[in-house]
Amino acid sequence: MTTTAALPADVTEATDTTAESTGTEESTETAAPTAEPTSEEPVEVIEGSQTLVDDVGERNETAGAFLESLSSFAIEIGNLRISLLDVFLVIIVIALVVTVAWMTTRMSRSLIKRISRFDSTQKLLAEKLSTIAIWAFAFLVGIDLLGIDLTALAFFGGAFGLAIGFGLQKTFGNLISGILLLLDKSIKPGDVISVTDQAGNESVGQIRKIGIRAISVITRDQTEHLIPNENLMINQVVNWSYSSRDVRVRAPVGVSYGSDVNLVKDLLLRAVDDTDRILKHPRPRVNLMGFGNSSIDFEVRFWIQDPEEGLSNIRSDVFFRIWELFAEHNVEIPFPQQDLHLRSSKQLDRLIEVMSANKAAEE
Repeated sequence: MTTTAALPADVTEATDTTAESTGTEESTETAAPTAEPTSEEPVEVIEGSQTLVDDVGERNETAGAFLESLSSFAIEIGNLRISLLDVFLVIIVIALVVTVAWMTTRMSRSLIKRISRFDSTQKLLAEKLSTIAIWAFAFLVGIDLLGIDLTALAFFGGAFGLAIGFGLQKTFGNLISGILLLLDKSIKPGDVISVTDQAGNESVGQIRKIGIRAISVITRDQTEHLIPNENLMINQVVNWSYSSRDVRVRAPVGVSYGSDVNLVKDLLLRAVDDTDRILKHPRPRVNLMGFGNSSIDFEVRFWIQDPEEGLSNIRSDVFFRIWELFAEHNVEIPFPQQDLHLRSSKQLDRLIEVMSANKAAEE
């Protein structure tokens, strides 16, 4: 018969504590360490692509197998792994984001055009800023939807930064210049400015639109000039309609010294009054500019309010009417004349005698 002695309470508690600690140490030692990917393992561009394959495979085996096959076709560039599934996901997300951003941009433009408190310049500026904000937000949303690991694209981000710094600095400069021009309101759609072509010929054109890179100016001969926004910021620009659309045109006229200057003044004012497009106020003016070598020089000055319709044609109409009125009142428009005086000499007299003799012999 075996007799078991009762142990004291404190010994029992110590034994239990030792057993619990031993079990904890054993469980800690037997727990398998969590596997972490090493730096040598390839990094996927889209982190959730494999999760997508697993989720679709649980719901539909056929679709899961198809996505698995797409994921198996991949290329590795260093530690970066790009699969065919990643490419398709990127295309679908980009198409979706671009479509939504494009529709949102059109909707914002239509809403901005309905704001009656904004003028045309403020509406254009609001459209550009809203467009930039929408596309920037769409880019961030697209990155978030794709779950792209930006650290894996650090190399491409650096290359893109260098491209902006060297190749696209003019583009960003023109973008900022266009926004500043709209904020300053010094150049806006509808303004009439002077445009100089490569040959140095200056013509007047109207601004049709201000784009991200350049403004579009259409001249009277329907030639469209694209001028970078940055050029308008650093170069001198003649804006005919900056503060007012009224433009003064000058037409110089010369008459002979035997003419009645008061009659000439009345005829010049009448020619201006008979021509369309010329404003009655401010009143046209005739100035006597000086006494030239062969004419009395006048200048007719008048105002128009539509410089985009042309300056040369209105000046031509005035000249035609002046010619008709001068012809009716016998006012002569002189042409340059010169008197030639020859000093007499023995050689000249001898030459004249020889020429006279030869002419008489021929007769």
